[in-house]
Amino acid sequence: MYKRLHILVVILLLIGCKENSEQNSTDFTESETSISTPQKENFGIVIHGGAGTILKKNMTPEKEAEYRAKLEEAIRAGYTILEAGGTSLDAITATIQVMENSPLFNAGKGAVFTNEGTNELDTSIMDGKTLNAGAAAGVTTVKNPILLARAIMDSSEHVMMAREGAEKFAKEQGLEIVDPSYFYTENRYKSLERIKEREKTELDHDGQASFYDPIIKDSKFGTVGCVALDKDGNLAAGTSTGGMTNKRWGRIGDSPVIGAGTYANNKTCAISSTGWGEYFIRGVIAYDISAMMEYGNKTLAEASSLVIQDKLSKMGGDGGIIGIDHEGNAVMEFNTAGMYRASMNRKGELYVGIYGDTE
Repeated sequence: MYKRLHILVVILLLIGCKENSEQNSTDFTESETSISTPQKENFGIVIHGGAGTILKKNMTPEKEAEYRAKLEEAIRAGYTILEAGGTSLDAITATIQVMENSPLFNAGKGAVFTNEGTNELDTSIMDGKTLNAGAAAGVTTVKNPILLARAIMDSSEHVMMAREGAEKFAKEQGLEIVDPSYFYTENRYKSLERIKEREKTELDHDGQASFYDPIIKDSKFGTVGCVALDKDGNLAAGTSTGGMTNKRWGRIGDSPVIGAGTYANNKTCAISSTGWGEYFIRGVIAYDISAMMEYGNKTLAEASSLVIQDKLSKMGGDGGIIGIDHEGNAVMEFNTAGMYRASMNRKGELYVGIYGDTE
């Protein structure tokens, strides 16, 4: 009797040891699988300096080197912020300021002239996390318009301000104000004179001036823009421009128009446009790309190609966009001969381009 009980106790002890062993094994396995390998946070940045009839045959080696160097300087300014864990909004404002301070681009210092011989600046910025935005149009004394757009977004209940009111707000925010003569550059003024002479000649022959002739149409390209994804997964976009050479009547293009020249949404992408603004406004180009992604399940590349190569082209519009999605995929899509552009990804890989696919 006691022998049988002894055997039974031994069997029960053995079963218990096995169960404990299996439990310990299971716990170890679960502990092992819960440890994730650290991954480098994804981030990236893309910029443009305008699109148009940019041909290598018309560019001197010295001028091309100058453009490439400035594009690299600008994108590295933003990339440094992102790499250190800064926000996409801060990266964008830093990057665009570099281009606004350069006479190479049609923004800030290099802004083109209106028909009246003045420089009128437009800009916008958008936060993909909150869908908040800021924009300004027709300002003439704010050194860095992108900072005004940021201030409008961060420090007011409004989205867009214009002209004297926007400049008054800029002063109240402590932004740097300059004399309008700061924006004067000789080559931009000569471009205005050439276009006016062209109009005068056409008026003499035909009785009317063709405001949207090819030379005038191409003269507005040079808008700058930036899109970025930061390590927290937040997207942002910004755009700045001097508009169209010889523009009249307080004309405003797409750059300060949210959804046309600038758009950002963490669900989809961030977009900055450059080109013939009237068409980008009519086609709501920047938002259309985002909408195709959100509601049509298109990738950023698919949506950008459809909108720029098909929709915009069929409308008769010229230009391009830069974009980045919430996974860090970047695009630089244009239907013109060239677009000043650059990109950097989380690996630090730099790309700088000017011409079309053949470069």
